[in-house]
Amino acid sequence: MLIGIVGKPSCGKSTFFKACTLADVLIAPYPFATIKPNHGIGYVKIDCIDKELGVKCMPRTGYCVNGIRFVPVDLLDVAGLIKGSSEGKGLGNQFLDDLTNADALIHIVDVSGETDAEGKETNGYNPVQDIEMLENELDMWYLRILNKVWKSFSKQIQGEKKNFSQAIALQFSGLKVNEMEVTQVVLKGKYNTERPADWTNSELLKFSHDLRHISKPMIIAANKSDRPASKANIDNLKKAYPELIIVPCSADSELALRQASNAGLIEYIPGDSKFKILKNLSEKQKSALESIKRNVLDDYEDTGVQKVLNTTVFDLLKCIAIFPAGAHKLADSKGNILPDCFLLPENSTALDFAAAVHSDLAKNFIKAIDVRTKKAVGKEHKLKHRDGIEIITR
Repeated sequence: MLIGIVGKPSCGKSTFFKACTLADVLIAPYPFATIKPNHGIGYVKIDCIDKELGVKCMPRTGYCVNGIRFVPVDLLDVAGLIKGSSEGKGLGNQFLDDLTNADALIHIVDVSGETDAEGKETNGYNPVQDIEMLENELDMWYLRILNKVWKSFSKQIQGEKKNFSQAIALQFSGLKVNEMEVTQVVLKGKYNTERPADWTNSELLKFSHDLRHISKPMIIAANKSDRPASKANIDNLKKAYPELIIVPCSADSELALRQASNAGLIEYIPGDSKFKILKNLSEKQKSALESIKRNVLDDYEDTGVQKVLNTTVFDLLKCIAIFPAGAHKLADSKGNILPDCFLLPENSTALDFAAAVHSDLAKNFIKAIDVRTKKAVGKEHKLKHRDGIEIITR
């Protein structure tokens, strides 16, 4: 799973990325500080099943703190997007190429109103314009791909009566578009796939928009939520885009808390509503932490960064977390207890899970066993979030 972090220059993308990963990246108060994409590992947060089973887990990837499991996901912080990026302005072409393999996008929007459309300092800017801009640029990205071949492509489909969804999925395969997604777009939009050569330019744009929304779903991270104008701007975003998921966040605050925790100054679990001071701090450090507590944690309950990641994976992409585990032996061959946790699409079956762990498990599948109930289930059994499953093979 790869999640792209997008937005205009100086909106806080790299700060958000660093807060999630603690990677060493350049954070600077000027446009296009990020040129090459930054790749790192973030984590979604779930309740581990170890306490229920009376054991202490030993994660092979990710980590677990007090029964809270952090499961890794790939994050990609790309260059800033400005108006005209789909036509190559700024670093647009590079930006879009970097996103081809993304499963979902997190759009970092500076809701303070203190940076303009190109990331330069200003006052009173309306961040609704940033969503309008990015939505349009992404739509034009898809439309450009479609327009390159549409004239001959549509006539060929029409003349040879080819499967429309299959043909479109093949054309967009580089963007991880699948046939089922195309079919969903066609049915919802009631597009005439028997005569695609007759489609108007507006129909092509709408189709590109619909296909992009389903294949690259996007959440809005309303960043810098602790600034004076932020709450009013967040309300405006929700009114303008009621169909989008909008989560207030403060990447600066999350980064400060994680760095302080990493240095042993405070006790803090990402996504929590509080922290505990462990050492004597300077007045400057105390003041900074008090400001985060007062302006962010007390107001929003958390910094929002962990909530953005969790909402992206579990609500936007509709994934579930599954633990591979023996019904009677919870350790792997090396003695590690509950070492792994897999993120799968909702409605995944026991056979889907077996294939995700290893193709040989799916090939030789006999049955699966639920570690909680110790009951055997078949290959078509639909899994639930936080299930522990053992695969039995021949």
